[in-house]
Amino acid sequence: MRIRVRHETVYTYETPAKAAIQQLRLTPRNTSGQHIAHWRIEVEGDARLTQNEDAFGNVLHSFTADGPLDRLATQVVGEVETFDTAGVLRGAVERFPPQLYLRETALTAPSPELIDFARAATGRCATMLDRLHVLMARLFQDMVFDADATHAATSAAEAFAQKQGVCQDFAHVFIAGARAIGAPARYVSGYFKRSDIEDQTAGHAWAEAYVEDLGWVGFDPAHGLSPNDAYVRVAAALDYLSAAPIRGARSGGGGEAMEVRVRVAAARDQSQN
Repeated sequence: MRIRVRHETVYTYETPAKAAIQQLRLTPRNTSGQHIAHWRIEVEGDARLTQNEDAFGNVLHSFTADGPLDRLATQVVGEVETFDTAGVLRGAVERFPPQLYLRETALTAPSPELIDFARAATGRCATMLDRLHVLMARLFQDMVFDADATHAATSAAEAFAQKQGVCQDFAHVFIAGARAIGAPARYVSGYFKRSDIEDQTAGHAWAEAYVEDLGWVGFDPAHGLSPNDAYVRVAAALDYLSAAPIRGARSGGGGEAMEVRVRVAAARDQSQN
């Protein structure tokens, strides 16, 4: 499948900011499941992007913008050829051994209830791959998607306790549960081409878990399926904070507001066939 992505993020300030710095994890890499046809990032105003890699091997762009700033806008446009690999990841940049992804963070630390749930739900499964699929299915069944129930700092334990959240929360809960049953797991940010709508209010998030003799496998508990050719994988890390599409800081300013517009659709030549 050929997928076209357009992702715009606009910050506005009631009181102009003196300066701003941002780090962008908005550029995907080629893997066995995707080939980047073309991709570009544009920042509004007088700012020059520099490209590096972060500790996890994700493409990282950085820039500084001098003020006064009453608006700061970033736009991504690109096309990706995707392939269904049944969720199995091959050809990704790996900076660390899988065991690193057993490490807890503030966002992925499990509660005793979450640990008990993960172990009880998957205890009768014959293999780790089976256990992970059952864990994903149970979370998809038991949790409710609610964009107003959580915020960016909600932990896996908190989201699990209320059984509500967004894709970020589903991913954190799955990661905590997978680690509780002994599987290294990590957070993935990217895009998901939905069959019902093209315009979305944010990108998407899911998880990957490491299975011996198979490697990294994707699990999307928010949709109850393993990533297929409707997914564009962008960044992976221990949790949302280290894989966030945009992180930054500003000097001065006040009354900050953020608007995100995302469109994920079939590429034009494909959709006309």
